[in-house]
Amino acid sequence: MSEQTAEEGTSPGRHVVVAGAGMAGVQTAVALREQGFRGRVTVIGAEPHQPYDRPPLSKAVLLGKAEDSAFDVDFEALGVELRLGCEVHGLRPAAHELDTETGPVPYDVLVLATGAEPITLPGTDGVPGVHLLRTLDDAERLRPVLARQHDIVVVGAGWIGAEFATAAREAGCAVTVVEAADHPLAGALPAEVAAPMAAWYADSGTLLCTHARVECVEPGVVVLADGTRLPADAVVVGIGARPATGWLAGSGVELGAHGEVLADARLRTSLPDVYAVGDCASFPSARYGERLLVHHWDNALQGPRTVAANILGETPAVYDPVPYFWSEQFGRFVQYAGHHAAADRMVWRGDPAGPSWTVCWLREGRLVALLAVGRPRDLAQGRRLIEAGRHMDAEALSDPARPLKGATAD
Repeated sequence: MSEQTAEEGTSPGRHVVVAGAGMAGVQTAVALREQGFRGRVTVIGAEPHQPYDRPPLSKAVLLGKAEDSAFDVDFEALGVELRLGCEVHGLRPAAHELDTETGPVPYDVLVLATGAEPITLPGTDGVPGVHLLRTLDDAERLRPVLARQHDIVVVGAGWIGAEFATAAREAGCAVTVVEAADHPLAGALPAEVAAPMAAWYADSGTLLCTHARVECVEPGVVVLADGTRLPADAVVVGIGARPATGWLAGSGVELGAHGEVLADARLRTSLPDVYAVGDCASFPSARYGERLLVHHWDNALQGPRTVAANILGETPAVYDPVPYFWSEQFGRFVQYAGHHAAADRMVWRGDPAGPSWTVCWLREGRLVALLAVGRPRDLAQGRRLIEAGRHMDAEALSDPARPLKGATAD
């Protein structure tokens, strides 16, 4: 992996190409300019639309409250070239060229920021009425479905499934959510933490079917493995996403078990002059002692600053954030910070049957993660405590009336 001097990093003769025009790609271009890079910057995006933010797709755009969610970035003023509606097909590192549908694009430094793509439900290709929700075009196809107040079946009770169900209920649709696991958010949270959230579905008038596997989807009907037939004018699939890295096959970029680019602590890949950031890449976390693959907005916002700093090369930067994300669902504002996989203790703050509560995870007495429902102050203070590696007094921590910052043990 090559090291660049400060002089080389700011050199006006160098060309940085960013593959991907989502949050991670756009913020990489912005960060390069903010940190003083004077060379050429080209951002290549597969979609024809002006680069846009994704979270509003499941909210304002979907409900017709906004036409789009384009980034408020003046690319011309920044001197950033956009090539939109242009798919990348391959990478030839020996030639320092990126292959696209409009021809090869040479680079001095390449940043992989192609994000993730939704996992499709097997057997649904070509079945009418089956939708994904990842792009602006997806949201625009779904908007009239909600406006007609159709019967909708959502497959998957993860974050995107819950957010879409929330919007569909707000639009007046009849919504059934089908989940193979025994509780919502099964891939993200322990059962005892996610279980109280199941009641949110019923409170909103959404039918949640757990332990339910889809056998097949027919026009107008979702058939479950137990024979249940659910009427469905539309089916929205939210069963996860995978890094959009298939195009890197044979390039020499080292990929992980989930297809993610294996970046190092500076977000460099296994190839010289190639970085990776956002949903398509994992990174080693010294804080948590394991490699993290984070498919959330904040990761796509923060990582580009590290990439830009390392491209410029003045002060090498290591990427080891406290992961953070939020979700608005069924009238609740849910926030999460940290990584709880290796925690050895869990502490509740407040009644999970109530409107606001927090769960804290500790490891050897230190706060490593928390989930806050309707308690933004807990989240803000907890995130700082995680960053500082503070030890906590578990008894004081369990008192919801006590500020988190006042529950430290050191």
